Amino acid sequence: MEEKHLDEAERPGVMGWKEIYLKEDWWAVYLGIGIIVAVIACFYSGGTFMKSLAVLPPPWTSLGQLGSHFSANILWYALQFLVWITIFTLSTRVMGFKQSEFIPSFILLYILSIITFIIGQFKPVNQYGFEAPLVALLLGLGIANFVKLPRWIYSGFRVEYYIKTGIVLLGATLPFTLIVWAGPTAVIQATIISVVTCLVIYFAATKIFKLDKRLGAVLGVGGAICGVSAAIAVGGAVRAKKEHVSMAITLVIVWSIVMIFLLPFASRAINLHPGVAGAWIGTSEFADAAGFAAASAYGRMTGNEEAAIRGFTLMKVIGRDIWIGIWSFIFALVACLKWEKEECETKANPMEIWWRFPKFVIGFLAASVIITIIASGYSLTEYNHTVKPNLAGPIASLRLWAFIFCFLSIGLTTRFKELAAAGSKPFGAFSIGVAVNVVLGFLLSVVILGDYWIRVTGH
Repeated sequence: MEEKHLDEAERPGVMGWKEIYLKEDWWAVYLGIGIIVAVIACFYSGGTFMKSLAVLPPPWTSLGQLGSHFSANILWYALQFLVWITIFTLSTRVMGFKQSEFIPSFILLYILSIITFIIGQFKPVNQYGFEAPLVALLLGLGIANFVKLPRWIYSGFRVEYYIKTGIVLLGATLPFTLIVWAGPTAVIQATIISVVTCLVIYFAATKIFKLDKRLGAVLGVGGAICGVSAAIAVGGAVRAKKEHVSMAITLVIVWSIVMIFLLPFASRAINLHPGVAGAWIGTSEFADAAGFAAASAYGRMTGNEEAAIRGFTLMKVIGRDIWIGIWSFIFALVACLKWEKEECETKANPMEIWWRFPKFVIGFLAASVIITIIASGYSLTEYNHTVKPNLAGPIASLRLWAFIFCFLSIGLTTRFKELAAAGSKPFGAFSIGVAVNVVLGFLLSVVILGDYWIRVTGH
């Protein structure tokens, strides 16, 4: 049953059409769109149920303020918890996870999320950039590395599920017209980053450090696209060893955590526009969750979180993440036609692109289209006065809950001892790619396309 503790992407093999109900990728789409439909229904009926259900601890400076908030909203928190745990319990049950492990694990995760929001919303802490996402990561890391947790408890720390659900919800706050407008540039920039970074890491691994070519492929794609998911997908495509995938995941986590702190503070030091910083983070981070945390942190530092998140999302989610399927297909072809010519019994299938394509991107785009159609019927004044607080607002709050579940899960599943075990050669190859990625991302996002990212993300 040990496999039940892993994210869906870590399960080997292609599921075929069973993935529609067995993969977290699809369930994230169902959950995200379901929440959006519920909020829309409530919005048009004139009710406030979903707005109240999306309750969050407010900024506070005294325990009296905090106590008053929870006294007034305790029933809404209880109802919100019941909704979350019901949805996640039903979906993980269908996917085959042990509910006797998942349910108590998620209860702990929700309690830690409340604590995270309380700390992150404390104004003296908040003003130094320690927003809820960073607090969640640090709190999770502290618990994972100083408290011995039972193995079963990891069942509820579904990093992939939570982040993908959050990204689908993010689509509802990002107009589709902006995606269409920025999409081509984001894809071109992402293509340059993906190709260059992947090839640099691959050749550094295989030529400089003389590592196995399958390990080189997993490291290269893990650094070029979206980290953990990409490394797992390509590992399956080239039949890499389990330890190769583990090494890549470890290195992705190490550098993702470093970049969460490095990129926002580097951006602040040179006073970047939040949209430009978001694009740079989108080209340089190695995981969606970590990138969102970094972009959100910098956006709040500058007072324009929306622009930073837009830049990051257009660059990372729309641009880089779609390369998962492409690189998986390319390396599957290389492995079959060259590396395993004598062993490979079947030819690479073009459907591999579909199987490896991140389905949550479809949900993200669908959410954006739905909200854009609704918003088109309102003037800017009406949108800001009515639509934003009563439709976009609840979605954004529930999105933040999903992201906090994710950031806590990352921290709670990351042990420093395991990170140190990856090895110096893989670390060296991956780090060369990191350097190239960050520098190239800066040149493209700031030097060459800086003015463009300012225009497309808003002043």
